Amino acid sequence: MPVDAQAEELREPLDRLVEVAHDHRQLHHVTKHWRPLAFQNLATSRPAPLVTTDSTGRPCDRGLRAVSSRGLIVGREDIMKVGMSLNMLTKEGRTDASVVGEHLALGDLAEPLGFDSVFALEHHFTGYAMSPSPTQLLSYIAGRTQRITLGTAVIVLPWHDPVRVAEEIALLDILSHGRCVFGFGRGAASVEYAGFRVSMEEARPRFVEAAKIVVKALTQEVFDWDGEFFKIPSTSIRPRPISHPERRFYASSVSPESAEIMARLGFGLLVIMQNEWPKAAEDIRRYRAITESVGHTPRPPIISTNISVAESRAEAHDRAAKYLARKWDSIDAHYHFSDGHLATVKGYEFYGGMAKTYSKMKDEAYRQKATEFYVKIQVVGTPDDCIQQIGELQRLTGLDHLVGEFGYGGMPHEDAQLNTRLFAQRVMPVLQRDRAFDSSGGPETAPTPPNARSAPGDPGRSSIFAPA
Repeated sequence: MPVDAQAEELREPLDRLVEVAHDHRQLHHVTKHWRPLAFQNLATSRPAPLVTTDSTGRPCDRGLRAVSSRGLIVGREDIMKVGMSLNMLTKEGRTDASVVGEHLALGDLAEPLGFDSVFALEHHFTGYAMSPSPTQLLSYIAGRTQRITLGTAVIVLPWHDPVRVAEEIALLDILSHGRCVFGFGRGAASVEYAGFRVSMEEARPRFVEAAKIVVKALTQEVFDWDGEFFKIPSTSIRPRPISHPERRFYASSVSPESAEIMARLGFGLLVIMQNEWPKAAEDIRRYRAITESVGHTPRPPIISTNISVAESRAEAHDRAAKYLARKWDSIDAHYHFSDGHLATVKGYEFYGGMAKTYSKMKDEAYRQKATEFYVKIQVVGTPDDCIQQIGELQRLTGLDHLVGEFGYGGMPHEDAQLNTRLFAQRVMPVLQRDRAFDSSGGPETAPTPPNARSAPGDPGRSSIFAPA
């Protein structure tokens, strides 16, 4: 039977469900909320990954699981998923290889510590994040893991041939047995656009056209394209994907204009936390409204944030303040927001408004104020503090997948490991098991509570852009 036909057969309704144990926790019932995802490798005896999807086809890996008579793994879709992202910021006096090795070691902790996902970034040329090929990095991680979801945060579509992107997605889908999600973006660093010889003024239309081509290549056996930037004769990508990766597409959006574009494409929203939480919640609600208005069903957002957890609030705060302050330097060294050059670039006018914020970072008092704001909009504190903060963030935004960055701003590897392990031991089990973190209720629609995460003062009111 052809591979496509086998995959289609595996997507049919399940014949039966049986109880299994999950992460050494005995689970005793099966509910109608379960959905199929992963299937046995069609060519080998390698077991299926311990991954499930929600009703939109997105992988998840928490809650109840069972195995159907056809070998599919199924599971609860409404338990919060928790992941980590790998930044790979260059460190002075260290070789690039040693820095990459440290972050790979952090990634190796994800599965044994119980994380649900690992996300890889894409950046080039400056050492801001030494991860030029997220799908290649995730292929490496796929070979070292069995169950965690693998995510891109993000693939910057305007820099790439969309046919090649679709091929890489299809291959990773097979290598990971369908346990992957894909975030896309259009990028905001002029140094990267210059390096790839692409005009930034073409970024937005290139993104839209490339996104449509990627979806078409993954969903149609044979396709062609005649657009403004790409002319593609009748062709087919091989191998074909084994799941529906296009149903697990997300987009990172900062400007209001980009948000509308992503919503119309039917992509989910990947939010890098960079503003007051109530403001982020407003942006998400607007995104959901646009998504519904064009006939798509909105999905819960994936939210990425920096995390600092320690036994004392002071220790957690001091660590966050120290390394998030260093992150400011790496951001401006890469994006050059402080010189205001993006104000005159078509499609990037929104970013030009950040020049005032970044240019004032040379003033130490302002820098401390801005850093304090940045700390306040991340997840920082004792384990109990972090649980409370994430609960509040979920109530405001309706998130069902939290992605934490645990080693940022050149943080020493030992500190990043301690940060990661304490979060996994004391915070993550509550998020993954406590019904208070059930995401099925969606975002809060009532007025924002008076203690919602916001910070007074100048820095945050105009939005501080602090990408992953």
